[in-house]
This record gives sequence, C-alpha cells and structure tokens, in this order.
Amino acid sequence: MTENMNEAGGAVREPGWERDVLERLAFATLTEQRRARRWGIFFKLFFAAYLLFMLFLLIGDNVGGRALAARYTALVELDGEISADSLASADNVITGLRSAFEDKGTAGVILRANSPGGSPVQAGYIYDEIKRLRAKYPKIPVYGVVTDMCASGCYYALAAADKIYADRASIVGSIGVLMNSFGFVEGMKKLGIERRLLTAGEHKAMLDPFSPLKPFDRKHAQQLLERVHQQFIERVRSGRGQALKETRTIYSGLFWTGEEALKLGLVDEFGSAGFVAREVVGAEDIVDFSYQEALFDRFARRIGTAMARVLGTEVLGRPGLR
Repeated sequence: MTENMNEAGGAVREPGWERDVLERLAFATLTEQRRARRWGIFFKLFFAAYLLFMLFLLIGDNVGGRALAARYTALVELDGEISADSLASADNVITGLRSAFEDKGTAGVILRANSPGGSPVQAGYIYDEIKRLRAKYPKIPVYGVVTDMCASGCYYALAAADKIYADRASIVGSIGVLMNSFGFVEGMKKLGIERRLLTAGEHKAMLDPFSPLKPFDRKHAQQLLERVHQQFIERVRSGRGQALKETRTIYSGLFWTGEEALKLGLVDEFGSAGFVAREVVGAEDIVDFSYQEALFDRFARRIGTAMARVLGTEVLGRPGLR
C-alpha cells in the first residue's frame, strides 16, 4: 500500500488500497494455515511413530519367547502382591505353570518370586497346582528362585517347589497370618458422632471399626487366624520336609536374609534364575511362560507409567514418579 503527500502535508491513500490490504491478510492467513498444517502432520507422524515403537516393545517381549533350542528351562514369574485381581493372582501364575509343564521342550521349571505375600487362598491354589503338576509330570522339576523378597503368602506358594534358591540379601520368611483394621470409637466420642448400626444376626457386625471390640469377637478372630496359620505351617512342613530346621521363632512371622534363611532350611542354595537354568536344570536357554496381559492393557499401563514419569520430571521437577 502506497501513500502520497498532499499540499497540506497529509497522507493520501491511492485508489485500490483496500484490495492491497485484503491481499496481504489473505496471504498471511494462507501462510499461517500452511504452518499449522505442517505442525499437524509432524505431530501425527510423531504420535504414529511413538505408537509403533510402543507396539514394538510390547510385541518384542514375546519375540523370541520360544527359544530355538529343543530343550530349555521354562520361567514363570510370581511378581507383586498375591491377590485375585493382581498380575500375581493364582489364575495367572497357574496359567503360566501349566503352559510351562505342558510344553515338550521344557526340561525344568523356574518359579521366580518377588512378592511381599498376599491372600492365603490364592497362595494355597498355587501351592496345590505345583504339587499336582509335579505328580503329573514327574520328570520335570520345579525350582523356586527368590529375587528381592519372598515373604508370607509368597513363601507359602514357593514351599511346594523341589528346591528354593535365593540371594544372600533376599528377604525370606514371615510365616504368619494377620488381620488389621482401625478403631474409631474414642475419636467418635470426642467429635460427638453417634454410630447407628442395625444388624440381623448377633455377630454380623463383628470387628466393626466404629464399635467397641467385644471379647468374644477378639477370641473368635484370633482362633480363625490361628487355624489359617496352622494350615500355612502344615504346607511349609510338607513342602520343605527334612530340610527345614524348626526353631522357636521360625513360624512366628519373622523374616530373614537369604543367608540366614539358608541356615534355617527355608532355602536350599544361593543362585539366580540363570544359575539354576545352567547349573541345575542343565538347559541354559530360558523361555518365559509367564502370563501376559492383553495387548491393550499392557499398552495402557505402559503409557500411564510413561506419562507419570514425564509429569514427575517436566511438570513437578522430580527425577520421576516411583
């Protein structure tokens, strides 16, 4: 757009200046649209590449999952809390164990454990299934390998193995049962809160945290815990046999390092999964038969973990959420 000066010194716009302004605006709009389109294409390609990368990682866990060797050691993970809705549920662990025992190339099975324990029912299911599979496939031994921790329900399950291996610093034991809750009775009194509870059945509200603990309720709950504890002890005795050195504290709920556990007969030797496969089973190649989450669930979980780490690093200024 050009301007001329009149005699009075003022600016005079030439004819057609409006068209010039509109053309400039149109060109600026087109330029901005092209720039936005380029960025849109870039982010789409980036996201597609990220998805392909994540899928490669997910599928890559299983690529080569079946070794080319005709004879190998099968691995099943028992990782995390043992409960009905966790990855370490009896259904998931048993699925892996069955697949491992049924495979023609399996020379031995390693149940690698890293768990603080959990449900005695779920642990009992795993224990019983190990015993059943050993009876059905007598030529295939099963070895428990403890990494960081195998306590309480985890040891309950692993006691069925032919032998248990651990590291010197592993945490092993906690052969006991607990039931925990809170009591809010005194706090409610101080706050002036009235508890209104109606039941049909004399003991239906037993162990209600908002009501005083009755002597009968305490006794009944303690007897229940002792019965479950005794079941635990019997399974350990049956599984460990003469290797177990029973002391005054061994069933008290205490836990020990792998070094101490070896002296007590809770574990048989020191060794990792690789050591057991190579030196004990005699089949160095390890094939993972652990239960695998559905592809979408695994992807969602990994995306969630990755996003949490990014949030912790970039937004909160932390090295990562744990």
